[in-house]
Amino acid sequence: MSIRPIDVARTDGSPQWVEAVATPAGVEVWWDEPRPHEGGRRCVVRRLPDGSRTDALPPGWNARNRVIEYGGRSWRPLPGGGLVFTNWADQRLYRLDAGTGTPVAISPEDSSRYADLYLPPGRDEVWAVRETDDVRDLVAVPLGGGPVRVIVKAHHFLMNPRISPDGRHVAWIGWDHPNMPWDGTELCVAPLNEDGTADEHRVVAGGPEESVAQAEWRDESSLYAATDPTGWWNVHLVPLDGSPGRNLTPMELEFGGAAWKPGMSYLAVAEDGRLAVVYGTADHRRLGVLDPRTGELTEIGGEATHWASTVSVAGGKAAAVGATPYTPLEVKLVDLGTGEHEVVSAPKSLPDRDLLPTPEAMTVEGVHAHVCPPAGATGPAPYVIFVHGGPTGNLPIMLDLEIAYFTSRGIGVAVVNYGGSTGYGRAYRERLRHQWGVVDVHDCARVARGLVELGYADAAKLAIRGGSAGGWTTVAALVHSDVFAGGVAHYAITDPESWAAETHDFESRYLDGLVGPLPETRSRYTERSPLLNAARASGPCLMLHGLEDAIVDVGQAERFTAELDKHGKEWALLTFPGEQHGWRREETIVAVLEAELAFYGLIFEMETPGVPPLTLKGRA
Repeated sequence: MSIRPIDVARTDGSPQWVEAVATPAGVEVWWDEPRPHEGGRRCVVRRLPDGSRTDALPPGWNARNRVIEYGGRSWRPLPGGGLVFTNWADQRLYRLDAGTGTPVAISPEDSSRYADLYLPPGRDEVWAVRETDDVRDLVAVPLGGGPVRVIVKAHHFLMNPRISPDGRHVAWIGWDHPNMPWDGTELCVAPLNEDGTADEHRVVAGGPEESVAQAEWRDESSLYAATDPTGWWNVHLVPLDGSPGRNLTPMELEFGGAAWKPGMSYLAVAEDGRLAVVYGTADHRRLGVLDPRTGELTEIGGEATHWASTVSVAGGKAAAVGATPYTPLEVKLVDLGTGEHEVVSAPKSLPDRDLLPTPEAMTVEGVHAHVCPPAGATGPAPYVIFVHGGPTGNLPIMLDLEIAYFTSRGIGVAVVNYGGSTGYGRAYRERLRHQWGVVDVHDCARVARGLVELGYADAAKLAIRGGSAGGWTTVAALVHSDVFAGGVAHYAITDPESWAAETHDFESRYLDGLVGPLPETRSRYTERSPLLNAARASGPCLMLHGLEDAIVDVGQAERFTAELDKHGKEWALLTFPGEQHGWRREETIVAVLEAELAFYGLIFEMETPGVPPLTLKGRA
């Protein structure tokens, strides 16, 4: 018995942007969730205090946006049960009043996109980051429609708009090229003019080598900020009077993360002044309550090994998204005092526990990894190295049915959080600085060899796979090492210099830090390019790519497979209409998993019953 691809498509995927709302009847919880069976849309869900759930977004509407291409916070609940949201099809802002069923556009019909939505108390408007042709500002949009007001024009990138409790100041986080938000950002504060705009601002935290990940007002004179002057994202109290701030969590744990999507949250201020916080490492991310007056930190995460980057509080309870190695990401309501948990999202149909691997965290020569053994293994087995994207990211320890799909069929999986990953402090992230294509490849190969030495893996049956930046590491490992018998690259970067020239604005200077600035370091780009070194591939490669990908163009896959073909290497390329950077549709997820399993069947010489055959070009 094994896990089916349809099980993966219908169970994997993370709820996002939770919000707790206090009502006279109790605490409501809102979130959005993926719907692969509905064309891949994201649907906003409302859970009432009586336990009933309802879709707050009608069929056919998709609460997503394309700000910095990855999108950001896309909706907020309105008082009385309404909703303001961004719609994927046209990127406009819409208002949906409770009981009407018909969303009404409130932003102009133009090329602008909106994200990181925020409802300033006492104002009949929604604040957002607006992006128009790679120009960004903070704007206010009347909830009833009308002229859009620019609040702030400052940095090239902005996020985290917040109004002070007295309504007199606005705070935000901003940064400029060539920095990425995990390199350095600025927490800014400016007085609001009578017309609701802001002029000159002050930087109260952060800088070119300090990353502020989130900020919330404590009172009119100070903010809480998740920032990393110590090399770890800790919670700091930041006064506005110029006096020194204070680290409230001076420990080597992360209370923040990489801001890939504007609107991610790691702390929320409760009515009594305590903070609900998401913190820990990539190996164990916790949910806790921090008393900023005493510094006491109390864990309330229960058995969950991972909590996602979203948290909200109301009525003495925290709404957050947690998972264990045996349960998927679920929306939970947690009592701040007792730690009592209630799962509020709909239950998912799960495979038998016997089909799920038990992850084992390990460190191999300083490299963080966790190993998911294959079902029924009694000796060295085929293994696949899973490589996360980013590369400034990680893969946590939690239920991942994509992994279980392979382990249930006798293929082991080792997840490698290579140098450059988040969750282990800035120094570990900085291991990848100017070393992308070197450190990540070496770390993955090191873990693979370690599995062989431990007797887990068969040295002749090692593969590597990843998506986006993980796809880059996959193809780089094929051409720059001799460890792997083959690789599977999802929407992969294959040539860094051409990608830097053709990608979107947000990541257009990312490689300055990962490889080096151009043209001064062009030789590094040439040396590390999988495209330019395709002749050295150690085994076959399966490439998978969406045809609407605006982050990594499908040409990256097409040019690489053409080079493999030119040099007599084995390859296959599958493309998917309607998909962007990542798989969202049920039929795509199924097709991708079956193709990947068929590929492993070919290179590991094992039977893969029940999946369509895959033909490799160049195979005799």
